[in-house]
Amino acid sequence: MSQSVRIQREDFSVADEVAALTRGRGDIGAVVTFTGLCRDEGGRLQALELEHYPGMAEAEVARVVAEAAARWPLDGATVVHRFGRIAPGENIVLVATASSHRQAAFAAAEFLMDYLKTRAPFWKREHLVDGTAGEWVEARGEDDQAAARWRAGG
Repeated sequence: MSQSVRIQREDFSVADEVAALTRGRGDIGAVVTFTGLCRDEGGRLQALELEHYPGMAEAEVARVVAEAAARWPLDGATVVHRFGRIAPGENIVLVATASSHRQAAFAAAEFLMDYLKTRAPFWKREHLVDGTAGEWVEARGEDDQAAARWRAGG
């Protein structure tokens, strides 16, 4: 299985990432992508600041990608997560999973996003349009509930 995990400041191209994931791979029958964007939170958010521990974040995300590959028959997976200041409408994260069949690709992509939303070593802080720094953002209850099903063997 091909695996790519990157934590980067720069934006990414979903099309380029999918092309790299599938290039020369005739055995892939399904690619599922999820792209997370920065919201403006009803017009109050100027930017979202994401921080991480370099090295540790990549290793932890790669560990979870390997866990997904052990659970489902994946042919490839790509996770790109940005850090730094991200404005509303900009990409934050990409998860792309490839498999011979769609069920595995969908399930693995969902598993990876649930992990990234609740347990990945990233910290988010809001910067508001009034120029003040807002709160550090915690995982939402519904995100924790979504992730709990994977621990229960889902």
